[in-house]
Amino acid sequence: MSTDTLETKSWKTRRKGASSIFNGPILRRALLDSLKKLDPRWQLKNPVMFVVEIGSVITTVEFVRYLITGPASEAFFVFGVAVWLWFTVIFANFAEAMAEGRGKAQADALRKTRTTTPAKRLKQRDRTSGYEEVAAPDLRKGDLVLVEAGDVIPGDGDVIEGVASVDESAITGESAPVIRESGGDRSAVTGGTRVLSDWVVVQISANPGETFLDRMIALVEGAARQKTPNEIALNILLASLTIIFLLAVVTLEPFAIYSNNPVSITTLVALLVCLIPTTIGGLLSAIGIAGMDRMVQRNVLAMSGRAVEAAGDVDVLLLDKTGTITLGNRMASRFVPLRGINEQSLARAALLSSLADETPEGRSIVALANERYGLHEETTENATFVPFSAQTRMSGVDLNGHADGSLYRVRKGAADSVKTYVLDAGGEVDEELEQLVTSIASSGSTPLVVAETNVQGQNGHRQDAKVLGVIELKDIVKGGMRERFEQLRKMGIRTVMITGDNPLTAAAIAREAGVDDFLAQATLRPR
Repeated sequence: MSTDTLETKSWKTRRKGASSIFNGPILRRALLDSLKKLDPRWQLKNPVMFVVEIGSVITTVEFVRYLITGPASEAFFVFGVAVWLWFTVIFANFAEAMAEGRGKAQADALRKTRTTTPAKRLKQRDRTSGYEEVAAPDLRKGDLVLVEAGDVIPGDGDVIEGVASVDESAITGESAPVIRESGGDRSAVTGGTRVLSDWVVVQISANPGETFLDRMIALVEGAARQKTPNEIALNILLASLTIIFLLAVVTLEPFAIYSNNPVSITTLVALLVCLIPTTIGGLLSAIGIAGMDRMVQRNVLAMSGRAVEAAGDVDVLLLDKTGTITLGNRMASRFVPLRGINEQSLARAALLSSLADETPEGRSIVALANERYGLHEETTENATFVPFSAQTRMSGVDLNGHADGSLYRVRKGAADSVKTYVLDAGGEVDEELEQLVTSIASSGSTPLVVAETNVQGQNGHRQDAKVLGVIELKDIVKGGMRERFEQLRKMGIRTVMITGDNPLTAAAIAREAGVDDFLAQATLRPR
């Protein structure tokens, strides 16, 4: 599916009171807009309804003429036809205005959220220095704001201090709260979301008019009624039928006069309206806009009718595992050493390799080593940390604290990557490792293998490169995912999970979630 035919943004739109179409403000706005749409310049966009409106004007003039000249019985008949024709035009306009009104209501709700959110702007970088309350639109890029439990985050930014549970359902539609903390890849926050617990200090990263909410408002208000190919073809057909029936009705009057039985203009107009595809022509635009609105209610913003039609052609859905299918916070649950390796030695090596790891997984490893084995963070003055990369799929630390130049290296990462690292360092890998990794991965957890290498002497001669054991990370599938995928399957949509995990872990998660297929060990390769 090409990106030029479907632009989507995922955010929560289903609010209280917005689920029913019988909403007072929307009804009033739609009624007013339906009268504005009586402008002939607007009706020219729809040839069918333009013909009906011309017929309404003609029958109205005829009604006034019969009121003046009589007879009264004929005036009553013309009045009934005129009322029905005007009702048809106004109803078609009203249906289209109602569909448009839902999108306008969403934009108004988003705009209200932006303008009414208060902010606690810090006077200094230290949160204990006090703050001043300002409106969210008064914040500028670089400002620091304090957001506490129950507060709405006033603008887009990054967490620079603290950790908190954040409800992002107003933006993503996901009901489960997420953890946002300083450092790592989970520090970004979005204006309009709510902090549920604890507190964070957020550095604003966008000026007014550039925030996520501002972009959403612009997208909702600027959603174009770009016609789809099917709609264009149907419009051509409707216009052709209208011309044909118009010519047919016009030719009836000469025949009627020739047969000495003339037909009134009102009767001919009523016949024409009955012959032309009035219903389809009147509701065609409303159907397209209603389709866009239904997608909005399902957290997808369709920028045009073409996008709605393209969405109907989707038959494969690619889903990222972490944060989409699973909760996204994999936590260390246990250390599993190999034979002959002390469990505390494995825990210490895992701790050292995770001291600079700002991800939730890395912090959970440090916390587990501290809680279960009483290990604390060690000094890292002579340490060189090796960050994780998609190419090596490992991270770790190099410790150099001896005068003879000896070096102690610890690495943790994917099983195949660490195995290759140990073999290249001159070590050996026992078959027990493969069995342990397979067992953990088959249970749906993620295995992280830990290895150490001692490098001694100035010449860099490597000795004692070995695998210490495995860290088990548990990943939890979100509730109700299997049922959702089953609904997609009934709609003819095939689901595919994409993950960087090894195939065994991916297969276990795929079975639990109920996806149709999966792609494991996916990496981002630079062009």
